[in-house]
Amino acid sequence: MWGQWDDEIKQLFYCHYGDLPYLLDIKVDEHLFRALAQYWNPAYSCFTFRKMDLVPTIEEYTVCSIA
Repeated sequence: MWGQWDDEIKQLFYCHYGDLPYLLDIKVDEHLFRALAQYWNPAYSCFTFRKMDLVPTIEEYTVCSIA
């Protein structure tokens, strides 16, 4: 969809939504995502493994988005 728009429409969208379109280019490992989703605790916004809570750091989020 993003590739079909001309520069004017892209700029208008970018002004309203920021970097949102770039999220569409991120490759997601579906199996890893499903595995991690089982351990995500939405009440605390962290991963819970037994009695251990893990919260990804900004650096870890950055590494995930580069891969």
